[in-house]
Amino acid sequence: MYKTNVRLLKIFNFLIGFSLFAPLAIIYFSRVSGSYTLGASIFGITMLASAIFEVPTGIWSDRVGRRGTIILGSWARVLAFILYAIGLSYWWLVAGAILEGLSRAFYSGNNDAFLHDTLADDGLEGEYDEHLGKTSSTEHTAIGISGLLGGVIASFSFSYIMWLSVVAQIFMLFISYRFIEPKSRTKLDTNLLSHLKQAVVLFVHNKKLRLLAITDAISFSTGEVSFQFRSAFLQSVWPLWAIGLVHVFTSIGASISYYLSGKLIKKFGSEKILLIRSIYGKISGLIAYGIPSVYSPLIVITPSVLYGAGQVAKNQLMQKEFTDHQRATMSSLNSLVSSIGFAIMSLAIGLFADFTSPAKALFTMTLIAVPIIYLYYLLFKNDRKIKV
Repeated sequence: MYKTNVRLLKIFNFLIGFSLFAPLAIIYFSRVSGSYTLGASIFGITMLASAIFEVPTGIWSDRVGRRGTIILGSWARVLAFILYAIGLSYWWLVAGAILEGLSRAFYSGNNDAFLHDTLADDGLEGEYDEHLGKTSSTEHTAIGISGLLGGVIASFSFSYIMWLSVVAQIFMLFISYRFIEPKSRTKLDTNLLSHLKQAVVLFVHNKKLRLLAITDAISFSTGEVSFQFRSAFLQSVWPLWAIGLVHVFTSIGASISYYLSGKLIKKFGSEKILLIRSIYGKISGLIAYGIPSVYSPLIVITPSVLYGAGQVAKNQLMQKEFTDHQRATMSSLNSLVSSIGFAIMSLAIGLFADFTSPAKALFTMTLIAVPIIYLYYLLFKNDRKIKV
């Protein structure tokens, strides 16, 4: 069974990533809404909706099943993209953002748990990080391909890339029905409140998990919003059609990093990879946005070679701290904090860009995230103490 699910998961993730408009979304949203603030708010609304739905969808996944949760998430995503494509006004985008947030909530925690449970049925839990890296790499390959095509097609019409993205999501919906439900790990006999209480207690009393959650929240809320917003800056130094090239090479780097993540983690360790990725990412961002030039797009590409390995390393460390029967719910609780942080930062970066410039807004966002390096150092330092 695991071979079928893993193969389908690779295709599924590829189709998630094959969104022609995604690399240029901030440009499209800003044109429809009329400002960077409103345009960026769509990202924030998506994450806020995701945060609201995180816990109930996580519990749904644990109680009802992983496959059905994936199917519901796929339906929500298709409808969201249709509303984006229609895009008659800002409120159409808002409706799409809410549905996309619901889709993200269904996927968050559940899809990782789906892979983990699939492998566990065949006694292959030890290969989780390797398979996670390989299945995730296809999404970034698709992001690169769609980024290149999207940039070229958008030069002629944004409407084309929006509706072609809808078609890709319909294919993704079809794939979701082909998954095989893994056997349930543990039958839950707790009620809703006790289920949540158990998850929260583990976060409070598990120091390593708490530190991982804090670093993940800061990293996601600042890093992801910068990634989503950077096309607004890139169009000021490169032509629209060339912006796709940045996403192509970024995705190639991330895809390779995901694919090799298992080997890199075994060689260097998860904590060390997270620390190095954080240091290099902040330095490159400060240079690219602090000194804007035609070379800036090339600089922002380079951190991608550590992105995939860093994501798998973080995921691996957090999964080790979870109990099997609450895996999806606890992942969702962690994502809850990250999503709220993202929603706040998306409004902040849009407002700052409207009053100054996209470059200054991105530089400030990178500067805010610098203290996270120290938190990753604490993780690395504690890991070395344990090994000694």
